[in-house]
Parts: sequence; C-alpha cells; structure tokens
Amino acid sequence: MAMATPAKPHLVFFPFPAQGHVTPAFQLATLLHQCHGFDVTFVHTEHNRRRLLRARGPDALAGSPGFRFAAVPDGLPASDVDAAQDMPALHFSLSAAVVPHFKKLVLSQLLPSPAASCCCLISDVDHILRAAADIGLPCVNFWTTSASSFMAFQQCQQLVAKGLVPLKDAEQLRNGYLDSTVIDWVPGLPASMRLRDFPSFIRTTDADDAGLAITLRTMECHRTVPSAVIFHTLEEMESHVMSALSAIMPPVYAIGPLPLLLSGAGGGATSSSCSSTAEPLPPEFLAETEGTGCVTSWCPQEAVLRHEAVGAFLTHCGWNSMLESVCAGVPMLCWPFVGDQQPNSRLACTEWRVGVELGEDPSREEVETAIRQVMGGERGEELRRSAAEWKEKAARAARPGGSSWVNLEKLANEVLAPLMTHNH
Repeated sequence: MAMATPAKPHLVFFPFPAQGHVTPAFQLATLLHQCHGFDVTFVHTEHNRRRLLRARGPDALAGSPGFRFAAVPDGLPASDVDAAQDMPALHFSLSAAVVPHFKKLVLSQLLPSPAASCCCLISDVDHILRAAADIGLPCVNFWTTSASSFMAFQQCQQLVAKGLVPLKDAEQLRNGYLDSTVIDWVPGLPASMRLRDFPSFIRTTDADDAGLAITLRTMECHRTVPSAVIFHTLEEMESHVMSALSAIMPPVYAIGPLPLLLSGAGGGATSSSCSSTAEPLPPEFLAETEGTGCVTSWCPQEAVLRHEAVGAFLTHCGWNSMLESVCAGVPMLCWPFVGDQQPNSRLACTEWRVGVELGEDPSREEVETAIRQVMGGERGEELRRSAAEWKEKAARAARPGGSSWVNLEKLANEVLAPLMTHNH
C-alpha cells in the first residue's frame, strides 16, 4: 500500500504482533501524534490486519491525516482463525520472513524521501530493532510490560552463569526448589524474590531450550541496540527498579498508565488496534455455571473493573490487565501462567500489596479462601485501601504535570526530536 512522503517528524511503530503489545503501542502512538504532532506509520502483520478488518470493518484501518497503517506478511500460513498464533513459529518468522519486508517498506517508502532524516522506529521486536540499526534508522524500545519484569528478564543470563538455569532435573519443578531458592541480589527488585518469581522461560532442563534462547537474545538486544527504552508504567510504582535500570541501560522513561494519559489528552482509552481472541469454552463448564455467572466471548474489561459491583479481579497478571485493575482500584487474585506474569504477580502481592497469590494449580478450596481474604476481613480492608491509594497515584501520574506526563514530554523533546534531527 502506498504511503505519503513524510513531511515532518515521523514515527514508525512495529509492536510484537500480539494483542497485549499492539494495544499499548497504539495508545502511545496516538498520544505522540495528538500531543506532539508526530506523523505515525503503524505497522501490523497481514494476519492481524485481516483480523482487525473482519472484527471492526474497513474503518478500523482507515487512519487519519498524519496517522496511517501499513502491513507486512508474517511468513506463516494464511489463516482466518480468530485466535492467537503459535508463538514459537511467530518468533522464528519475525526473523526469517518479516525483517526483509520491513526493510523494504522503510527503504522504498520512507528513507528515500527528502524528509528521511525525520524518521524513527519504536518497537519491542528485537529482530526489527536490529533491522532498523542495519539500515541506519534510529530506534527506541517500547517495553509494554512492567519495568520489574524487564529487570527480571535481564537476569536470565546471570541465572545461567550461576548454574541456577537450566534446572538440574524436572523434579525441581515439583519439590519446592523454585520456592526455596531466594534470589536476593537483583538491583531494584525485592530481596524476597524466589526463583519461582522469574519469567517462566527459566523453567527448563534443556540448555538449548528455544524459549530461553529467545529470552537471552532479546534482552541483549534491548540492552544494547535502542537509543532509549520506554516502560509502560508509572515511576511511583517502580521507582527502585527504574533507578537501577537507569544505571545499566540507555535513557529510560516511565510513561503510564497509557489509557489514563490518552483519556486526559482527549483521545479516550481506545483499543481499536486489536480484536478479541476468545477460545470456545467446554459445554460442561457452561452448563455448570448457568445461572451463577456470565460467560462471554469478549467484554470491555476496563469498564467492568470500574463498576461498583466488582470487588476483586482474578487475573493471570498480564501487565495491561494489572494496570487496568490498578486504575480502577480493584484488588487482585493473582494466578500467573507464563512470561512476565510471574514477576508481576510477586510485586503485586508483596510490594504494592494489591493482590493475593494463588498456587499454580489451585484447588476450589484455595480459590475460595483467597476470595474470602480479598472480599472481607482485615486482609481485605488492607488490600482495598492499598488499591485505592494506587488508583489515586496512577491518576496523579497521568495528569498534566504528573510524572508520566512529564516523562512523555521528555521523551519527545530529549530523545525522539534529537534522534530524527541528527539522523543521516
């Protein structure tokens, strides 16, 4: 698809093609476009482009003056199945198939123009960040989960060097080793961190495990390639780890929660960049819950969390959902599964004190006990009080003059504008 020649500072966004990455990237792109006048090209994969058009109609990608969409093939078999793609295959295709198309898009439609010096990439895909560096395009990393999870991911190489990863045998997954092994030496993270609280990719006995290899490669890129790193968080929530990261990283900026910033800028907390990925539920589950609950393929989660009837939120601790719960002042039942969810859960339960931790395979009785803790009694009062305090802190951070708003201004003026001015 043809794109107009950029006539002013131009940002190219290429988020990892999964909903939890695309949504905050779209929100950040909208903020920088609306509040700082940057032109934006937002790049989807063809798979996500088809899903968006099917879910929301042709207007979903119509764009607006100065904000346009583009798409590149992802190299995977074409599919209209409205579900998440296979992650290992997607990671491989980003290198093997997507990078050449991305380079062609940039070189043929952006860099040849007289305004080529006004382009900058914002991405969280290591292959795309490296590709930008290869062709002389300045780049900034947008890490879409917590700064604490980023620091935890950064320690994977140290965990390998110390002989803690890979695990010696599969029994260490079950015998309490992950709980009893305390990792108290990570700058900015609490001294109570357990091996269990680090990203799930460390839970392998294979030194050549693909997930571990991807983690090590990706974190090395994020540490060395971009000119700056943006974290979707607020300084008040992660001040210790942000300070620690500033000592080992390019300039770092805490900008969040993005839905609040976008709402304050008059853009609304939009998520029009994504579509639902609901999986069918077993008929027996639907039968057992009939009359006692509501099962739906999709719901406006932010609006649900803000409803006065909601007393707690059972979550796998994906960062976008956790921030939405914080913004609504709702305590959490934390049930982490994969990726960054483990460190997010630990911080929510021990540092921010807005959550109760569930085991990996909780019984009905364990879940009931946790719900009763959150919903009533002294523990429940403490959680609700803490959640209300964080709600107010998040709101203050996102107001004009607040820490996240100030950091957005700094990012635009200290990083993005100078990068594009001095390019080429």
